[in-house]
Amino acid sequence: MAQQLGAATSEFEKMDRCADLDHRPRVLLGKMGLDGHDRGVKVIARALRDSGVHVIYSGLWQTPHSLAISARDEDVDCIAASMMSNSHLVLGKNLINALEEVGRSDIPVLMGGILPAEDVQALKEMGVQECFPTGTGLLDIVNAVKADVKAQDHKVPSGHGSAQLARDISLMHDEKEMRSDAVRRRPKRVIGLTGSPGAGKSTLVAQLVREHAVRAKKDPSIGRCAVIAFDPKSPITSGALLGDRLRVDFNTIGEHAFYRSLAIRGEDYHGLQEAVELIGDAFEGEQAYDTVFVETVGAGQNETMIRDYVDHTVVVLTPGMGDAVQMDKAGILEIADVFVCNKADHPGEDILVRDLREIAGKTPIYETVATHAQGIPELFDGLMQA
Repeated sequence: MAQQLGAATSEFEKMDRCADLDHRPRVLLGKMGLDGHDRGVKVIARALRDSGVHVIYSGLWQTPHSLAISARDEDVDCIAASMMSNSHLVLGKNLINALEEVGRSDIPVLMGGILPAEDVQALKEMGVQECFPTGTGLLDIVNAVKADVKAQDHKVPSGHGSAQLARDISLMHDEKEMRSDAVRRRPKRVIGLTGSPGAGKSTLVAQLVREHAVRAKKDPSIGRCAVIAFDPKSPITSGALLGDRLRVDFNTIGEHAFYRSLAIRGEDYHGLQEAVELIGDAFEGEQAYDTVFVETVGAGQNETMIRDYVDHTVVVLTPGMGDAVQMDKAGILEIADVFVCNKADHPGEDILVRDLREIAGKTPIYETVATHAQGIPELFDGLMQA
């Protein structure tokens, strides 16, 4: 998508423009191909969030297939694809085809950016619903997203298993009536990861998903894994920016992991138990989701409710969080089954580990540098054996 970047983003009024819709719009913002510019798409993401939309940002350098998987698993109302690399005709068609392949050909595609006027008709003929050239206003984009919000059927048209799972979770999270034949089963292991904002939880989860995929290629009996990632909902507009999945490389992981982003206020985990059980029963055998990772919103000292929903709780810490007394009074440390000291390459890691050992007792402590996958195999082994 595109807009005039010279205008200050503060001129866009923050207000809930979606309260009268069937549900909060869910839109996937995607950048396909070799386009490495994201300033414009971030401006649009904020405008949508500030209008009450739940925005899933998948990051740069996506393929049509990875975007299609993301759109399906996130059960979005539309994809907003931003094109800046003069490859819109090829990638646009590939995205339309990929949506059909993954079971969600019904998801509308909006495309914006540098789109020559003479190509707009060709894009629409291939299946792109609407095109937005450079200079399109932010409200026009917001209104286009709102127009794609329709009442959600209990069953997706294709009947695709992952697409149906995504819809079931949507209905569950929105506390709406579900299909009567939905079955639930608890997966083998449900692992919660919590910790303060900026501790690196999303990157840590992404590396654990990657490690799971690598192991499963060697031993298919491991099954697949799933992620439920929570981000905060705006107290003013009820909008949300759901950006955790951009840490996961779906270009290589593909269908191995089911990843779903959800917006909440505080520790309102309503429906999480049921969502986990829906994931656990989605497939059987080697296709089953036997492991589910649950990533919390950045947590403070008293945010401990995730412990009630998972089998094992991982508390992620980083150097510089405080001295031993500060750590000892932090209620969140009491819920840990595993401690992870992430960003272990930062100054103060030895102090963090020393202080943590004083209060951790027999609780395992792992040191990681998630951005470089350092310590991830050891952590993975520990979690799988817990």
